[in-house]
Amino acid sequence: MSNRRIVPIGPYHPLQEEPEFFKLIVEGEKVIGLEINLGYNHRGHEFIAQKMTYEQIPYLVERICGICSNSHPLAFVLAVEDAAAIEVPERAQYIRTIIHELERIHSHLLWLGLAGHFIGYNTVWMWAWRYRELVLDLFEMITGNRNHYAMNKVGGVRRDILPEQIPLIEKALTEIETKTNMFTKAILDDPVILARLENVGVLTKQAAIDYAVVGPTARASGIAIDVRKDDPHCAYDKIDWNMIYFDEGDVLAKAKVRLLECFESIKIIRQCLKQMPQGPIENRVDEIAPGEGIGRAEAPRGEVFHYVRSDGTNIPIRHKIRAPSFMNIVSNEVAVIGYSIADAALCLAAVDPCYCCTERMAAFEDGKERYTGKQLLELSWEKTNKMFPHLNK
Repeated sequence: MSNRRIVPIGPYHPLQEEPEFFKLIVEGEKVIGLEINLGYNHRGHEFIAQKMTYEQIPYLVERICGICSNSHPLAFVLAVEDAAAIEVPERAQYIRTIIHELERIHSHLLWLGLAGHFIGYNTVWMWAWRYRELVLDLFEMITGNRNHYAMNKVGGVRRDILPEQIPLIEKALTEIETKTNMFTKAILDDPVILARLENVGVLTKQAAIDYAVVGPTARASGIAIDVRKDDPHCAYDKIDWNMIYFDEGDVLAKAKVRLLECFESIKIIRQCLKQMPQGPIENRVDEIAPGEGIGRAEAPRGEVFHYVRSDGTNIPIRHKIRAPSFMNIVSNEVAVIGYSIADAALCLAAVDPCYCCTERMAAFEDGKERYTGKQLLELSWEKTNKMFPHLNK
């Protein structure tokens, strides 16, 4: 008689912020297999974008993910600017870089806090989220919003960074740097944390290549890839900074990549503030010429890819999005194998997954559309009514 069992994580689970369903196949306490089931949270951004103007779409795509709410609109406008050969003023390029790196610090501190919460180390959670507030305060000062910053537009940015804001930004960066350095040392010197994270959830370099993972997930497995270096955009080719990567591939390496990247982001922002030239923050764009283009940005989780095709009107005829979690989540098929059930949720969360970034849905048969969007909704309602008939009474 087999002693294999299935342990479900999801569709709703306290350690996963969004709906998803992982079936852990276990023998005793050891995980020997994983079945990944996504698709609970589809919102149809690609379809909606093809009914909106180029001015409206940045507001839409920044809501793909609340944590990457600069990365998606940045990749989108880069794609449109590539398609229509639009030049962006140099000052706007620096401002884009500053906002993008503030978002990286914000995201990494948020992930670190959640990681502490997952392992029951709530002191780390409170530290990280307390000093993440400093970044959110900077966003509010610069953009008017603590999230969904609405900074990017085709041809530039919507808001300037004012001279009187620069000392406040520098002061906040100093405090963020000091506090991040404090709890980085505390975390890396803590024997309990090291025992919990070291040699857990190992994704080897070859497995990372096989699964084509991106971002900190790749860099923690010894793969030195980063869109900011490999395909420089904004002002990244004018700034001195280092790519952080480790060879271990475990959860601890993923944590170290994110912690040390915070210091690199601070370095980048300081250089941008010092080197940013005077001048306009946007070039006026009256029309988008026919063409197609791609936009790549290094989001906190890895490469965000947007593809746009224009027919010369003010609405794209095709908009394709690939978020980093689409590549990273599936790597858990190998990262959790051989570890305990207690480690599984930590391994799944180590790639910093965003499920609503990833979700997509289509229904085709023999090359033709099988169901319309309305029909898919009706099928969903019909199934819900069958599963929960008491809700209709």
